[in-house]
Amino acid sequence: MSEPEFHEIERRLAASRALTDLPEAHGTLAGALCATHAVSLQDWLREVFADGVAGEAESTMLALFEWTRHVLTAGQLEFRLLLPGDETPVTERATALGQWCQGFLYGLGSSPLPDVDQLPEEVAEIVRDLTALTQIGVDADEPLEESEQAYAELVEFVRVGVQLLHDELARFRDQGVNTEVDDAPRSLH
Repeated sequence: MSEPEFHEIERRLAASRALTDLPEAHGTLAGALCATHAVSLQDWLREVFADGVAGEAESTMLALFEWTRHVLTAGQLEFRLLLPGDETPVTERATALGQWCQGFLYGLGSSPLPDVDQLPEEVAEIVRDLTALTQIGVDADEPLEESEQAYAELVEFVRVGVQLLHDELARFRDQGVNTEVDDAPRSLH
């Protein structure tokens, strides 16, 4: 499976009047997939689009949903955050990273996970760090090269942290599996 192209998906989201930008939408999906087996494409689309209908973006959203689920479960550390590329100013990329983390935490809250203090310490620490990253900013007085380096390190930290959370939360996801068929629409929150 090939990694989705950020700008194409962002364009389709805008054309389909999504409620959020791609970083937050992708973060929401990743968080929900870490939290529960029960999240479906329709559950996620209801969070991204006012009426749950993706319009011209539907095939793109399906591909993104499947790619994200695949790379998280493959266990090969292939997971990537969908964020603007290096051609975008670092201040905008940092804002997008904060939005991604905000979406991730929202999606993670989609299941009855134990309180963060009841999770294994390594997991709880990552959740606390992601919470702090929702407030990320770039110091205008810092040299650009240092800002770029710090941003790259934070993106890698989040990427690895999300993969670790996915792996560590497997037992909670497995406990939450409902074997009964339930056709009622679900909301991530």
